[in-house]
Amino acid sequence: MGKGTGSFGKRRNKTHTLCVRCGRRSFHLQKSRCGSCGYPSARIRKYNWSVKAIRRKTIGTGRMRYLRHLPRRFKSGFREAENEVKPGQTYFRCFLQVICCNGISCLF
Repeated sequence: MGKGTGSFGKRRNKTHTLCVRCGRRSFHLQKSRCGSCGYPSARIRKYNWSVKAIRRKTIGTGRMRYLRHLPRRFKSGFREAENEVKPGQTYFRCFLQVICCNGISCLF
């Protein structure tokens, strides 16, 4: 039997399943190796001869849940909102509020 029409009826078993690291259907069941990310290897599979593949998986192609807020936080010097000086309020007054909120007794 050749590789043609008669052989296609016998192809009913899946060789690849979902990878737990990259989520693609590239994890080879018999080899126990992902063809996309290289799991279970500790290093992510990446080759410089495939520039397009690197471009598809690089930083900025996903949600960037942490990274997308960094430029704004950097501009404010990584100050948190609870220590913020509100409009019409002096810095000293704001400082006293922070001290009072932290459990230290305050006369003001």
